[in-house]
Amino acid sequence: MKQYIVDAFTDRVFSGNPAAVCVMDRWPEERWMMQVAGENNLSETAFIVKEEQGYRLRWFTPGTEVELCGHATLASASKYPFRTTGRVAFIRSSPTPHHHCMLSRHGLRGRPPQIS
Repeated sequence: MKQYIVDAFTDRVFSGNPAAVCVMDRWPEERWMMQVAGENNLSETAFIVKEEQGYRLRWFTPGTEVELCGHATLASASKYPFRTTGRVAFIRSSPTPHHHCMLSRHGLRGRPPQIS
């Protein structure tokens, strides 16, 4: 695992909105991801895994998995996997978990998850 602490919405260290970004080779157990998020003690920790269709994200607070986190997604996009493909697949716990979007320096394109 490679882990980064990224300040979203800023170009200065120790400002903006921090999120942990964990780049993984495979999905670990959910309990382990919860423990990492608790240890990080930030509002969100994003986990990234490369799969056949692209990179997938899951987001955790210190207490639970969340369906979507904007600043942790942007923080994740600043790390190397997305610099080459630009494709992100969001994972959710809902009955229709897969949503595909394109993240680039020009913004977000595609159909992001709809949270009700």
